[in-house]
Amino acid sequence: MNQKIIQVDAFTNTPFKGNPAAVCVLATPQPDDWMQKVAQEMNLSETAFLSKQNDGFNLRWFTPTVEVPLCGHATLASAHVLWTEGHLLPDEVARFYTKSGVLIAKLRIHWIELDFPVNHSQPIAAPTELSEILGVPYKSVYQNSLGYLVEVESADLVREMQPNFQQMKKLPMQNVIVTSIGDSKYDFVSRFFAPGLGIDEDPVTGAAHCCLAPFWRERLKKDEFLAYQASSRGGVVKVNYPGENRVFLAGQAITVMRGELLGDR
Repeated sequence: MNQKIIQVDAFTNTPFKGNPAAVCVLATPQPDDWMQKVAQEMNLSETAFLSKQNDGFNLRWFTPTVEVPLCGHATLASAHVLWTEGHLLPDEVARFYTKSGVLIAKLRIHWIELDFPVNHSQPIAAPTELSEILGVPYKSVYQNSLGYLVEVESADLVREMQPNFQQMKKLPMQNVIVTSIGDSKYDFVSRFFAPGLGIDEDPVTGAAHCCLAPFWRERLKKDEFLAYQASSRGGVVKVNYPGENRVFLAGQAITVMRGELLGDR
């Protein structure tokens, strides 16, 4: 079995920045254990697998250790591959059937816009050890289906923090979004630590911005944001959240590698 696989840097237009994802548009259906092994072999934060449906594509996402129900950057990378590799025409909508429902992507000149479900957060009492684990003081702590959402005082704190990932794995929820109001040209900045998903730090995370959109809309009293995820690779996300149930995320993407998987499954 020979299967094409493409590596894309998402939420950037610069090679080796943003968040890398591998994308397989499957020539034939494959079992779950094969997809998990490919994701482990690629050893990226996400590997996406697509199979053609009548009016779209079935889409699944795997980290090196688990399948996840939603991934923004690998969806962006998948849409990029569909258009750049000739699976869709530029004016066609990319429609994905996923464990998080139907997701839509549209090509907007040099940006790809994703239509994602919103993820609201609720305030909670923080675990007593949280500040020590993060290595910085916090202003407020919330939770959502992704994990903790922690607000800190400044963008500098977000950029400079060095969490203890081994201790983070012992928290009741092992994934943490850390955010602050932005500096320079960005409305807010963030980082996403996900040892619970087998990823100490995810470089740029679309799903996290589905949580950050309502959080910052309430505080900044606006619907549109330019956001920066301040990992070592870094990435820019345009966020539009007019309220209700959907968040519109826009990012850029660039292909950095094309390859072929060889051998039997």
